[in-house]
Amino acid sequence: MSQYQHLLLIIHLALRHSPAIDHAAALARASGARLHIAALIPALKLLSLLEEGEREKARERYLQDHRDWLSDQARHLRGSGVVVTTEVAWADDMEQDILDHVKALQPDLLIKEIQQGSALKRTFFTPLDWHLLRHCPVPVYLVGGTHHALPRKIVAAVDAAAGGPENSELNDRIIQQASSLAIQCDAELHLLFACDIREDCLEELGGSLKLSELTQGLRKELEKSFLKFAGRYGVPANRRHFILGHPVSALSEFANKHDVDVIVLGRVQYHGMEKLLGSTTEHILYQVPCSVLAV
Repeated sequence: MSQYQHLLLIIHLALRHSPAIDHAAALARASGARLHIAALIPALKLLSLLEEGEREKARERYLQDHRDWLSDQARHLRGSGVVVTTEVAWADDMEQDILDHVKALQPDLLIKEIQQGSALKRTFFTPLDWHLLRHCPVPVYLVGGTHHALPRKIVAAVDAAAGGPENSELNDRIIQQASSLAIQCDAELHLLFACDIREDCLEELGGSLKLSELTQGLRKELEKSFLKFAGRYGVPANRRHFILGHPVSALSEFANKHDVDVIVLGRVQYHGMEKLLGSTTEHILYQVPCSVLAV
């Protein structure tokens, strides 16, 4: 049986040529899953300037125009073998409306295009995609870049240095989700661990050891842990990548160099300042030239 039975795609109708529709349709065809496309429209402030009767007519005309366009898209998708349903609706609270759709429809995957924005804006306002990564109860597939609609190269990014049963289980879920997606799409699966050995932490731990000796010893231990994990899942040696560096920059560089289509990462709950600044997974959205599947 396919991993995916039901996919939910959220689209922004201002982006009518969004690649998210192509990605969702390709995955639906490959998996045989049903696809529901929901176009959620934020309230239009200009309509508030109209009289009540005219306002309702304008709202309905606006919705109907988008329903007609989405119906044409659905007809095209059905002609290519996709089982698809659509809806166009106003959204008073975008995040909550998306989460309500997830709760009602119980999809296996929520698909959405990455919402780009300036770093300055993210400093003062938490992006919608970050909210979804933190609160959506199902895996979130955020479409980015201009790569193949159906992935050909998938990277599972794990943290082999993280201890504890929760992190171990998350690593397992990451590679299981990535492996299933690769099988579904007949794609190459790679496993990557980006290890950031910070000098300030090493100096605290160094004691009588030289910093270079401690770095070398820690690297060997982490690489050994990573290779053991990769071996447990049967990942071929030429598809195991142990990289030193900050995860965001290391993943971005790797994705650029190797034409990666999707990076699969874990979502972790953060609190306090970490929640304000955002996690590695959240910042990667704006750095890597590909899609991100957050587990």
